[in-house]
Amino acid sequence: MADEIELKTAPADFRFPTTNQTRHCFTRYIEFHRCLSAKGEESNECERFAKYYRSLCPGEWIEKWNEQRENGTFPGPL
Repeated sequence: MADEIELKTAPADFRFPTTNQTRHCFTRYIEFHRCLSAKGEESNECERFAKYYRSLCPGEWIEKWNEQRENGTFPGPL
């Protein structure tokens, strides 16, 4: 049988107790990019943050934020 894929989402975070996960998504996206800045693009240590934000954030948001980062107009603290 082919390798089974285990699907997981980001673990519960006490900073985001409500069901609206917008802030949680945004924070995980920022944490990932801060980690890349601190540890470098080749670091595997940041991969968990990537998994978290990818499981929480809609693809359209990620695309928009990536474009904003490239253009220097991203509203968050990176």
